[in-house]
Amino acid sequence: MTANWHRVDEVDVPADGRVRSVVVDGRSIALSRCGARLGALDNKCPHQGGPLGEGSIEKGLLRCPWHGYDYDPITGQPPEGFSDSVPSYPVDERDDGVYVQLPEPAEAVRTVADVLVETLVAHGVTHVFGMVGHSNLGFAEAMRRAEVRGELTYIGIRHEGAAAFAAGAYGKLTGRPAVAFAIAGPGSTNLLTGLYDAKLDGSPVLAVSGQVPSKWLGRGAFQDLDLTAVFKDVAVSSTSVNAGSDHAELAALAVKHAVDGRGVAHLVLPDEVQVLPSDAPAASPRGRLSPRQIRPDEDSLIRAAALIRDARRPVLVVGHGARDASLEVRELAERLNAPVLTTFKAKGLVPDTHPLGAGVLGRSGTPVASWLMNESDLLLVVGASFSNHTGIAAYKPIVQIDDDHAAIGRFDPVAVDVLGDARLALSALTGLLTDVKAEDQRPDVAERWAIWRAEKRRRVDDDRGRGVSAAAVFDALSRHLPADAVVTVDVGNHAYSLGRYLESKGQPVLMSGYLGSIGFGYPAALGAWAAAPGRPIVAVTGDGGFGQYAAELTTAVKYGIPIKHVLLDNHSLGKISKEQLAADYPVWHTSLHNPDWAAYAELCGATGLRVTRRQDLDDAMTALFAATGPALLGIEQDAELL
Repeated sequence: MTANWHRVDEVDVPADGRVRSVVVDGRSIALSRCGARLGALDNKCPHQGGPLGEGSIEKGLLRCPWHGYDYDPITGQPPEGFSDSVPSYPVDERDDGVYVQLPEPAEAVRTVADVLVETLVAHGVTHVFGMVGHSNLGFAEAMRRAEVRGELTYIGIRHEGAAAFAAGAYGKLTGRPAVAFAIAGPGSTNLLTGLYDAKLDGSPVLAVSGQVPSKWLGRGAFQDLDLTAVFKDVAVSSTSVNAGSDHAELAALAVKHAVDGRGVAHLVLPDEVQVLPSDAPAASPRGRLSPRQIRPDEDSLIRAAALIRDARRPVLVVGHGARDASLEVRELAERLNAPVLTTFKAKGLVPDTHPLGAGVLGRSGTPVASWLMNESDLLLVVGASFSNHTGIAAYKPIVQIDDDHAAIGRFDPVAVDVLGDARLALSALTGLLTDVKAEDQRPDVAERWAIWRAEKRRRVDDDRGRGVSAAAVFDALSRHLPADAVVTVDVGNHAYSLGRYLESKGQPVLMSGYLGSIGFGYPAALGAWAAAPGRPIVAVTGDGGFGQYAAELTTAVKYGIPIKHVLLDNHSLGKISKEQLAADYPVWHTSLHNPDWAAYAELCGATGLRVTRRQDLDDAMTALFAATGPALLGIEQDAELL
C-alpha cells in the first residue's frame, strides 16, 4: 500500500509532554511530543474507540481518556504484559514544518446504508432534514455520497423537532415524503411532536433513526430505547433494519407505507448494520405505488346530482383534500353560481378575489363564509374532515366527497356519500348537472364581502398607542404578499387573525391543522422552501411559537434559505391569556420576555426589521420582500386588537 507525506498545520503541533487530536488528510490522528520526539498514532483506542488525542501524557505514556489504558506515544505499543497496540505513523520534522506519513485511504466500500439511501432516492426522496450524531454516522456518510452525486439535499437543523415539522410541511405541500433524521434515544424522541402533526394532517414522512449497536439493545445501554415501541402509535409502520434484512425492500416499503398510508413510516438502523458491506441493488419503485384517482360509483354520483340539481342555494365547502381539484371546484361552483367556502387548511384554494370565493369557514374564518353557509339549503363538502373548529353545519343536507372511507360520515350522517377522487367526482358531477335550480349567489357574495371589508377598514384604523392591530398587519400583508407565495403559519392569535383578515389570491397556507402544535410555523417554512425553492416562502408566527425554534433562523442563514418572516410580537402567549379570561381565570404566567427580534435576526446573519406603528407597515413590508436571503419583520402588536 502506498503512503504519502502530509504537512501538519503549525498551530496543531503540540508542546512537550502534550498530545492532541489533529486532522490530517481528512483523518484523525493523535499527535504527541515527548522531548525531541514526535509521535503520530491512529486516534482510536482499540478497546472502545476512545479518542487518544484527548488523553494525556503521564510518565512518558499516552493514557486513553475513556478507560485509562496506556500506550507508547511514539510506537503505539502498550506496556509489557498487554497485547493490544495502536497503529503508528512516521513523523518527520522538516525546516518548513512537521510531516506525517499516512497510507492511502482504503477504497470506500458500498454499505447497507448506501443501499437504503439509493433506494429512497430511486423512490423520489430528494430532501432530508436532521441532525448527524454518533449512532447514525454510517447512514449520514451514505447521504453525503448521494449529495456529492447531486441526488439528495441535506439540511442540518438545530433541533430534531424542527426536522419533523419541516418534513411534514414538505409532504403537505407536495404529497411526497421527505426524511426526518435523528440519532438514537433523545434525537428520535425529539421528532415525535412534528411526526404526530404529520400523522394527524395526513402528510407522508419518512423518519430514520440511528440506534445503539445490536449487541447492546435491551441491556440498558446509553441511549438504548425500544424505538419501534416508541413510534408504534405515531407511525403507520416502524421497522428495525437488521443485518439479515432485505435492506432495499424495507426502504422501498417505508416509502410505500408513507405514501399509501398518508403518514409516518419509520426505519430504525442499528449502528453496526449501517456500515455492513453490501452489493445488493437498490429497489426499483416500478409497480410499487398506484395513484389514488378512483372514480366514484355511478349510483352515488346520480344521487348526489339529484340533490344538487334541486337545491336553490347550494354551497361548496372544500378542505385540504381538494387541493389538487381547484380547477374542478371552480368549474362546478360556476355552473351552480354557488359560493366556495374553505377550511383553514384549504385557505387560498379558491382565491378571495374570485366572485364566488367566500374565504375561510369557522373559528379562523370570515363572517362572509358563515353567513353564506347559514343561508344555504345544501352543502357539498369536498375533502374536509368536519373539524369542530370549522363548524360545518351538520343539520344541513350534505353531499360529502372524499377518497377515504373512514372520513365519510365520521361525526354525523350525510345525505349522500361519494367515495372517490375529488377531481374525478367533481368533474363527473359537473357533467351531470345540465339543468339546475340554483339561484345566482354572486350578488350575495359581493354584498357580504363589502360589509366585511368595511369592517376590516375600521379595524385597520384602530390604534390605542400600544402597538399595531392584527387587522392592519394582514391588510398590509395582503397587499404585499407575492401571488405565487407559500405561507406557513404558527398556532395562536395571529393564526386566527390570518385566517380572518388575510385576503388570499390563491396562495396556499400550511399549518399544524389537527395537532395544533405551537412552534410549527418557522420550521415548516424550511420544508416549504425545500418543496418549492423557486417560490417566495413567508412564515407568519407569534413570539411564543417562534421562541420555541428561534435558532432555526441560523439554519436559514447557513443554507441561504430566503424565508420572509412576519413576527407578531405581543410579549405573551396571547391566545392562552384569552382562554384564561374566557374561563373566568386570572391571566397567569403567559407573559414572555423577548429579545428585540430584529436585532436577534441581525445577530444571526439575517435581515432584521422592526415596526411599532401602523404608518410604517407598508415601507417595512416593501423592505422585507426586497431583502435577499432570510429576513425577519418584528411587529409590536397590540394584544387586544385582534
